Amino acid sequence: MAVETRTIALRTRGHCDVLDITEQVQNALLDTGLQNGLVMVFVPGSTGSVTTVEYEPGLEADLKTALDRLVPVGIPYQHDHRWADGNGHAHVRSALMGPSLTVPFVRGKMTLGTWQQIVFLDFDNCSRSRELVIQVLGE
Repeated sequence: MAVETRTIALRTRGHCDVLDITEQVQNALLDTGLQNGLVMVFVPGSTGSVTTVEYEPGLEADLKTALDRLVPVGIPYQHDHRWADGNGHAHVRSALMGPSLTVPFVRGKMTLGTWQQIVFLDFDNCSRSRELVIQVLGE
């Protein structure tokens, strides 16, 4: 088994920005030359997440609405009281959604469903430069 590590650089707008990173992850996988195994995407930091969705405008809006209901912006968070940075909601959203995703791949192609894309979500309250870690375990 081999382990290969790559990165993806992103620039986000924050405020629940949702970016389709499927192609970048697939390209990182192809770059390794591995044929079968697992590809893992990890978000360093505590205000972003990675998941799969059907990436289309309606679902993107629905996801944002659901997160606004579950973890609203503009209510008191202890994190904000301590650090006064106004992004307590971003940390809670990230903790609920999770910082990583693992996808099996076969013959160099991720086994995603037809309507399934990998997305990065930036919950912070400002634009950011991000670097995601892609780690591939396979043969």
